[in-house]
Amino acid sequence: MGLGLSVLIAMKATAWMLLYLFFSRFGFTVLAIPLLYASLISWLVSIASHPSIDLPMLLGKNPDGTFPILSTIMFSPYLYFNRAFSMARRFLTGDEPYSQICEGLYVGGWPASPRLLPPGNPAIIDCTSEFPRIKEFKGHSYLCVPTWDTRAPQPGQIESAVKWACRKRARNQPVYVHCAYVSKLKRLLDPGSIGLTGWSCLVFYSLHL
Repeated sequence: MGLGLSVLIAMKATAWMLLYLFFSRFGFTVLAIPLLYASLISWLVSIASHPSIDLPMLLGKNPDGTFPILSTIMFSPYLYFNRAFSMARRFLTGDEPYSQICEGLYVGGWPASPRLLPPGNPAIIDCTSEFPRIKEFKGHSYLCVPTWDTRAPQPGQIESAVKWACRKRARNQPVYVHCAYVSKLKRLLDPGSIGLTGWSCLVFYSLHL
């Protein structure tokens, strides 16, 4: 598994630090403190998301998809940057919010609003560690499997998620599996892909057994 996410976040941390040093050099040290804080938080996330550590629970996401107030405040530079980036990326790329794998099974990116969910009141498998479950989804069946973007859950988590999805499909309820940004069907079915891709395909195959 590559270091992609860790490296990207480390680059962002370095950029924040350089901005801090730039403004500090011109006497704006106090005003630049948020940049320093953002840099330190990014470095912490970069380390925690390294494949040899892989600690998505660092962000404190609860099983119901919410974040404790302390975690929201502490990791706000990272959490809110990702939410803004997700919305901007979807707007700029025009990606579809989800793709249908087969009848009753959908995969896609983080649904920031109800209009981004598939039809049929789907059960939701959320494998993000940095995105919240929005309050409008409280009535949906929900399973949280906190996972860093581009990383895969542990085998035990995959097995539990597949069994959970199979139970929902046995009741003829649609299932929506989502990570942070993946939305294209061709990427989800690519055996060489990583992160949600690998285990969403396991869900797909399991539902056809």
